[in-house]
Amino acid sequence: MRCILRLMPVVFTLFVIPDTSAATLLAANKSEATVSLFDLPTAQLRATLPTGAGPHEVAVSPDGQRALVTNYGTRETPGNSLTVVDVPGAKVIGTIVLAADTKPHGVEWLDKQRAVVTAEGTRSLLVVDVDALEVTQTVAFDQSVGHMVAVSADLGRAYVANIGSGTVSVIDLAKGRKISDLSAGEGSEGIALAGNQKQLWVTNRAAGTVSVFDSGKLDKLADIPLPGFPIRAEADDPRGRVYVTIPQADALVVIDRDSLEELSRLQFDVPPDRSRRTLFGDMLPDSSIPIGVLLSGDGESLFVAHSNSHVITVYDAQSLERRATIPTGLEPDGMGWSPLDVAP
Repeated sequence: MRCILRLMPVVFTLFVIPDTSAATLLAANKSEATVSLFDLPTAQLRATLPTGAGPHEVAVSPDGQRALVTNYGTRETPGNSLTVVDVPGAKVIGTIVLAADTKPHGVEWLDKQRAVVTAEGTRSLLVVDVDALEVTQTVAFDQSVGHMVAVSADLGRAYVANIGSGTVSVIDLAKGRKISDLSAGEGSEGIALAGNQKQLWVTNRAAGTVSVFDSGKLDKLADIPLPGFPIRAEADDPRGRVYVTIPQADALVVIDRDSLEELSRLQFDVPPDRSRRTLFGDMLPDSSIPIGVLLSGDGESLFVAHSNSHVITVYDAQSLERRATIPTGLEPDGMGWSPLDVAP
């Protein structure tokens, strides 16, 4: 049975998130070339740091000390750098310069020193040494618009969603080669591992579906119809859920991981801010355009970035009740969570 939770109009007031531990939320403001650091649980802005043009995604190292921001660039000028952030120090500590027209986008850490980054412009997956500020390996997958990436817990495989090809590239990280390309659906973009990493979930924004694969056998298990431009997915294994943002419907859908059925949806009522141009704003002028979705590392909070409203909404992950609304920079998208707070 599906229930719809209709949220009250947003008031731009900060509320205390009921949590006893200090942490930091990072948000990439992709039309402002900045990354914002917010204190949790107070939701107060602690710092706004410069990045390269078009910062789209953020990933935090396993120890919470550093974050990587992918500087995707703009339509006119493709990006070619990664910004390294000291989270407790709230400062930029380095820049990894990539090849020209690389267009880095998806990013995941492998360990405290290394990370993988999708390079749309070169149709490849990059392994970067963050300490050395350099690329150490390039794995070509030769698919169009390799966007988001997920990495298995044993670090054996990486999975890249390819918007232009409608596929998922499966990459053997140890051997540095592609294993196969899985046919997902038109506009494959968001990606997440769920069910103790036994399932691979892929959002197909143009097809209006979510594909679920067996991550070991690489067989497709299901195509779930989900109209509304499904764009990002986030797994919540303790609760047996997968969250999917659908900007055309201005909503977040909660799907049961095992039955593959919709449990509920958050129907947003967050006013768009049309005074400032955003990437999908002309296409969806009446939507807050929820894109980024992130479950906190402690599993207690759920964050949704509304790129057409320039805010992040915060929810209790169990009850899905809204706890805070955080004003951000221009067009927030990718987010990261660190268990460490910014030093006073």
